[in-house]
Amino acid sequence: MSYAGPSFEPPRPRRSRRGPVTVSLAALVAGALLGWLVYETAGGPGGGAESGRATAGSSSPAATSAPSDDAKEPSASPAPRGTPSASAPAASGPLKGKVVVIDPGHNPGNFRHASEINRTVDIGTNTKECDTTGTSTNDGYTEAKFTLDVAHRMRTLLQEQGATVKLTQDGDRPYGPCVDERARIGNKAKADAVVSLHADGSGTGNRGFHVILPGAVHAGAADTRAIVAPSRDLGERVAGRFVAVTGSAPSNYVGDGGGLVTRRDLGGLNLSTVPKVFIECGNMRDSKDAARLTSGAWRQKAAQGISEGIVSFLRG
Repeated sequence: MSYAGPSFEPPRPRRSRRGPVTVSLAALVAGALLGWLVYETAGGPGGGAESGRATAGSSSPAATSAPSDDAKEPSASPAPRGTPSASAPAASGPLKGKVVVIDPGHNPGNFRHASEINRTVDIGTNTKECDTTGTSTNDGYTEAKFTLDVAHRMRTLLQEQGATVKLTQDGDRPYGPCVDERARIGNKAKADAVVSLHADGSGTGNRGFHVILPGAVHAGAADTRAIVAPSRDLGERVAGRFVAVTGSAPSNYVGDGGGLVTRRDLGGLNLSTVPKVFIECGNMRDSKDAARLTSGAWRQKAAQGISEGIVSFLRG
């Protein structure tokens, strides 16, 4: 197994039959583990002193901190159900004409709507809860807050590359959307790529990120057969750039050390008809991972790594 994807470069003229540059998993994991060791030796994220601004087109892996959204409260006016959050007009750039859907996992208001999010929906293979509240760090920083912050940062980076960016929710609705609706939003947008953002809630000592890929499913309303291969390509590129930019190592508790996991039980993947992956950016219940996830500087790196993977996939 390998992560594939060219290094991030400024826009340049396309050449015919341009193939991806493949980087071996062993080299990437080794680099990630070295970055992890440096991180541990330095004693934590230490990102507060970083300054300047990086974009998704930057070749520098040291993305810098954008203004944090931590203090912002969600809008009081819910968006109509089934309508993705609006995107600002895209700029000119190499991704002009491309549509990216970012799915911030969970909703900050889910905990107020237990009966609504606990109702079951059809995911093709079986039924599952509409949504969950997500997890949080031991100090109470929620997964929903984390995913929305990273989504905002990614939206800025991808729009600077010319992409049209839509969010499945922007804290602008009371709860949800449900997992089946999240998939429909990407499908209806005819997205060229969809990434669902998450952070895990595993045990202490379980560390690192992993990217979840759709397995081949053909049951009921679900048919992922056409998106399995492109979704793997997207996932490999996202994982490769996430390692390079954040210095995070692949998960030490799922994925056999490769950072990639295939699942057939997630409605957001099963019901997608466009290339889509999930990313668990770290484990909120481990204090060392939590120190990263709660750092605005590190979240900017996470946003840049994921965005670079998306751009690599879309440029081919």
